[in-house]
Amino acid sequence: MSGKAGGGDFINLLPGCFNNSLIKIREMRFFFFAIATMVISLAASGEPVGDLVNVEEGILQGKQLDGIRVFKGIPFAAPPIGELRWAEPQPVEKWDGIRQATHFGPAPIQGGNPPSGKSEDCLYLNVWTPAKSADEKLPVLVWIYGGGFSFGSTSEPVYDGAKLAQKGVILVSVAYRVGPLGFLAHPELSKESPAKSSGNYGLLDQIAALKWVQKNIAAFGGDPNKVTIFGESAGGISVSMLCASPLAKGLFQAAISQSGGSFGPTRPTTYPGENMKTLAMAEKEGLSFAEKAGVSSVEELRDIDAEKLPGGWGMGSAWPIIDGYVIPDDQYKLYEAGNYNDVPVLIGYNSDEGASFSREETPEEYISNVELRYGKYADTLIAAYPVGEDNVPKTARDLARDAAFGWHTWTWARLQSKTGKSAVYYYYFDQHPDYPEDSPFFGYGSPHGQDVGYVFMNLDTLNPTTTQSDQRLAEIMGTYWTNFAKYGDPNGEGVPDWPAFSDSNPEVQYLDAAPHTGPVPSEGALKVLDAYFSWRFTPEGEAWTK
Repeated sequence: MSGKAGGGDFINLLPGCFNNSLIKIREMRFFFFAIATMVISLAASGEPVGDLVNVEEGILQGKQLDGIRVFKGIPFAAPPIGELRWAEPQPVEKWDGIRQATHFGPAPIQGGNPPSGKSEDCLYLNVWTPAKSADEKLPVLVWIYGGGFSFGSTSEPVYDGAKLAQKGVILVSVAYRVGPLGFLAHPELSKESPAKSSGNYGLLDQIAALKWVQKNIAAFGGDPNKVTIFGESAGGISVSMLCASPLAKGLFQAAISQSGGSFGPTRPTTYPGENMKTLAMAEKEGLSFAEKAGVSSVEELRDIDAEKLPGGWGMGSAWPIIDGYVIPDDQYKLYEAGNYNDVPVLIGYNSDEGASFSREETPEEYISNVELRYGKYADTLIAAYPVGEDNVPKTARDLARDAAFGWHTWTWARLQSKTGKSAVYYYYFDQHPDYPEDSPFFGYGSPHGQDVGYVFMNLDTLNPTTTQSDQRLAEIMGTYWTNFAKYGDPNGEGVPDWPAFSDSNPEVQYLDAAPHTGPVPSEGALKVLDAYFSWRFTPEGEAWTK
């Protein structure tokens, strides 16, 4: 426990008091009341409070490790169970006494087994703070995990926030509902909702967590007026959606999206990069979901054990939707009109995302799938992203990369630089081994998710054979990310210069063994893909998908 007047020092006195037979029950009650009053007073005054922090709901006790105070498993909303299954998150009930905050809360229900276990009661967050007192007003980074909106957990070792916190920021990681429990739309759910919408419960969880941060982060030494949201994959897509949501306005002042963005049009058939659906489409899928579950009403769905609900891709309700409430419209249209939360953004993707998402094993299979998805644009896209005579090389895999991430990042950067006032910083992560020509991985780049360990500077959790080059890049990226949280600009002492992106200055920061600026990757191919997406937003393109 730190601090001579820290609350933890008084807790250490308790065993001796219990052994003193002269202390009566009434005196013990008074003693506990005095302790609680003292802790609350210290927290409010900005004095050192040891490992005890007072938030609106009660007193929390965390741990200290290497100068960082860590609080895990903090509830930010009521358990979304019973009648609250498929409902907006509700406030947490206050608790009496001191709540232990030393273990991660359970992850949301999903396939697989997250490190902290899983439960429908899953709305918890975690805080790593280097602040020694409540008046330091440190910048705050709020992490949103990925997982295709179908799985994810704050307890993954790579997400440990200690090393980022050591750079002078507070790191908060938040959980949200995934899969059908997080994104089921259904006509009955829309009818019972005051907003007459359904389907975006996971995003509403993220917004509830950001509201909790606004109310409580000052008690940990944080500044509620200097909050940066960041996430990867579904987390990066969430960041993009929060930037477009009027419900999130004012809850953050900067945003980082790693392999994210959501600027594609709606489509009944789901493809990476064209995942969005209208409320009507999603409600139709919700009816099929209930039928698959063997019931005919939401009331009956709520009675089914959470782990026995139907799951898997195609069961609907595992992706956010355009509901007219959380997400008012196509994000492209919102940005084109300037209707979004205009904050500085740092956005990018990895060089070989396609290695994680391409499934074609032969040139024939690649050509067939491109024709199926892209229709009349297939030939020009195959020319822009060519396949080999007997293999599917990176040039072809890059179509999957750009359709899911590259085009969305490039589009985000271009639209915001035109219609917004805040700076855009654009990156391309390309750190990978120099594979020999006889290696099965020759010609491969950086796959999906590789960047996360570098950002958190937790490389050993993913790859125990990291090099000095890896460690050096991780240090640079951790500095860029925390500088951005502090200043809305990644630049600073000890890191290569990173210019802001604009149409007149379309420079991208290449994050590799020697970070440097360069042109937009595959810009010529992106322009061909852009023609396809532009057509998709026309009545003809929309009708083609039906």
